[in-house]
Amino acid sequence: MSETVVVKFGGSVLENDQKIRRAAGMIEQMLKESKVVVVVSALKGTTDGLIRTARRLNPRASKELLDDILAMGEKTSARLFAAALSRFGLKPVVVDPGSEYWPIVTDEGHLDANPLYEETSKLIRERIVPILQSGAVPIVCGFLGLTKSGKITTLGRGGSDTTATLLGSCLQAREVVLVKDTEGVFSSDPDKVTNPVPLERLNLEEAQILTAGGAKFLHKKALKYLQNGIKVRIASLTSAPLTGTVIVGDIPDLSLTRSASDITMFTILADDVIDATKLSFIIDEIKKAGRAIAGLTVEEKSMIVYVEGGKSLLVKIHDVMLKHHIGKALTSFENLSIIIVKGKALETSPGMVQRVTQPLARKGINIYGLETIGSSIRVFVSEEDADRALSLIKSALMVSNHAGS
Repeated sequence: MSETVVVKFGGSVLENDQKIRRAAGMIEQMLKESKVVVVVSALKGTTDGLIRTARRLNPRASKELLDDILAMGEKTSARLFAAALSRFGLKPVVVDPGSEYWPIVTDEGHLDANPLYEETSKLIRERIVPILQSGAVPIVCGFLGLTKSGKITTLGRGGSDTTATLLGSCLQAREVVLVKDTEGVFSSDPDKVTNPVPLERLNLEEAQILTAGGAKFLHKKALKYLQNGIKVRIASLTSAPLTGTVIVGDIPDLSLTRSASDITMFTILADDVIDATKLSFIIDEIKKAGRAIAGLTVEEKSMIVYVEGGKSLLVKIHDVMLKHHIGKALTSFENLSIIIVKGKALETSPGMVQRVTQPLARKGINIYGLETIGSSIRVFVSEEDADRALSLIKSALMVSNHAGS
């Protein structure tokens, strides 16, 4: 339903009567051009208050019971929002786990459940699409799910983002708008830096890197459902629905790549703690030679730089190291390749590094470096082991090889 927009309101947005009315007014305006599915979080502070009270009353309360208690926040929020929409003469339909319309099926991971996509997609088509076609507005409780046996689950903190992107994916929506208490994504956290710069656009890989690094604008589990070019907009009540930061693009669940070969690993040993201000001298020398840096690792008393086509740079890097007193010794190891594992599944599948490295260890393949950056795992191995390493990792992850050597 490409004419559909999914709009999620965070708890900090639904802070008081005035903001709820403003949010309802925004939906009224959007309905003039699109069908709209609304996703609501619990009102600000409600979830924290419920969990604190429950644990004070019974520190040993089961996760299943806690999920049942936490669900009350979203259930209340959905009904309040329905009341606000009714004031505008609209036809809201509350969709909570107790209603006949509930579509989101999860595993049994209480307090951090994962949606079962195929089952959920089928129920969304059967239960949510008819509501939209009737001209009504489904108001879906974010953060919640139901197991196949009918028990309430929650999707983990920030789970309403997951609900919204999941609905957007299953509905093939034109856009998912996440309405938060900030007018988009900024160059850094507006609460921590002065004069942050707003970002108009991010691709999905950039968004994944930022969320993996601690940014709070999008829950990492929600990334899993951003596919087929679905557009996400991060906005506020004052900026939505037309402005804010747009996130577009696609990332496969998992992909496996072997990079170009001819990578040289340079290891610099320092007398004392590495002076980070002097790293630019090494980097400038590499750039001056027209070479690319494939990886960089800095420890307390050493630095490792992986350079594509770096065989001829040993003398130059050695001279720079001594001239600027960066270190006291330099070694190099040539003819390495990189195996790169990327994808959304890295963010939601524990133990991925172990799954990548264990097959190599069992077969005696030496790993010369390992980097985890955002949504990727980068493994440095010798050229002669690269094809075998690629095959072993591919078998371990059961993914198709998306690149040649």
